[in-house]
Amino acid sequence: MFALRKDTGMSYELNAFSKYFVNDMKHLGRCRWALTIFALVLLLTILSRTTHIFLFDGGQGDLGLSSHSAPIKCYDDTTSNKIEDVSDVPPSKDSIFFHETSCASAEGDFVFTPRQACAVESAAKSNPNTDVYVFFLSPISLKNISLTKNIAIKTLLSYRNIHLRHVTMEWYMQDTPLQGWYKSRVLQRSLWPTSHASDVMRYLTLWKYSGTYLDLDVVVLKSLSSLRNYAGAESPRAIGAGIINLDSSSTGRAMAHAFLNELYKSFNGAAWGANGPGVITRVLRQICQVKTVQDMTPERCGGFTIHPPIAFYPVSFENWEDYFNEDKSNLTMKMHRDSYIAHLSNKFSIKKNVTVGSRQPYGLLAAEHCPKVFSTSQQVF
Repeated sequence: MFALRKDTGMSYELNAFSKYFVNDMKHLGRCRWALTIFALVLLLTILSRTTHIFLFDGGQGDLGLSSHSAPIKCYDDTTSNKIEDVSDVPPSKDSIFFHETSCASAEGDFVFTPRQACAVESAAKSNPNTDVYVFFLSPISLKNISLTKNIAIKTLLSYRNIHLRHVTMEWYMQDTPLQGWYKSRVLQRSLWPTSHASDVMRYLTLWKYSGTYLDLDVVVLKSLSSLRNYAGAESPRAIGAGIINLDSSSTGRAMAHAFLNELYKSFNGAAWGANGPGVITRVLRQICQVKTVQDMTPERCGGFTIHPPIAFYPVSFENWEDYFNEDKSNLTMKMHRDSYIAHLSNKFSIKKNVTVGSRQPYGLLAAEHCPKVFSTSQQVF
């Protein structure tokens, strides 16, 4: 492109241009590397987002709202439900509450597993003078719940203190600190909407009615009636949210307000555990003015009690497989002698089977504490 001349001026100009050109190319090379890295990061982000959509939404996510908005669309269904709604007959005070927050039952009949039913039966059996409620966020279109084909649900209906109710989510939020929050659709934008709905419901239900919240992956081993205003430590470092009691006393009411206000203020749809155990841990650290769980005494925490792990989490979630290990059966069963609850860590154990007739600890506990439900299992529980 350029004809080389022997005159000094032109040589100087060409040398200067060459240096500029080389430096510019080096700069361009660095820019290309930067652009390449940026493009790769962007591509990985898009792929991750897309994979997330197909894994959790079957590719049906609404990118304008949330890749996980579809799993909880039943919450806004106000026409399909036929069973008694909690708005029709409010629950009695200081009851035991379970929440089923998936939309699995949206096709009409109950979708409820024997293990979930075991949790409910064990609570009703161990606390015969306490009403036990199961709230379904999914509409149930049965005109009469006795018409259900779900054997686990049919079994629960034999207990007079068990009550099944539907929750119309928008109504449930009315006249609460979360009314505007729910209308803003923050929950629908969560990465774990059904799990975070469970977090929200436990604190909101206790705020509305007082009583005891329980996860659906527990086995209740003895009466809870003598305990008031409590939760349990999962370890020396962590407070669990799988069982929480807030009664109708001034202590219970104060804690209910504190938990719900913290949830409203700090809800995080991108962090799985931030809105369940995270809420109760943050509130208690503030109220008790201590950082470590072992220092959270009733005297420091305004009358609220944190029970040691043996009470509600005798087997830590890291060792959840012990509930299915026959070789550790004797030791695991001994660990529950002073426990109120066995917590099965469903997040990890959901696909692990219990063989009916085996010595697996979970099966032994179920046979004793939810005998009616367990007896309906033929080979695998």
